[in-house]
Amino acid sequence: MFDTATTALLRAILDEVCETVSHCEIGARTHVASQILGAASRGEVSPEGLRRVGRDTLPHAPTMWQ
Repeated sequence: MFDTATTALLRAILDEVCETVSHCEIGARTHVASQILGAASRGEVSPEGLRRVGRDTLPHAPTMWQ
């Protein structure tokens, strides 16, 4: 489990990376969140590294339009 500050960072990164993704696109947001969380669990805690993971994942995230 992550501390409050890390949890807030993860949420902020997810919101930033997914700013152009509709909140209705739950599958895409969940996929990106999962990858960011996985990276953080493996020790990546820098905002830049987490953003990179999220941005690299976003183009491959499932959407209701695919």
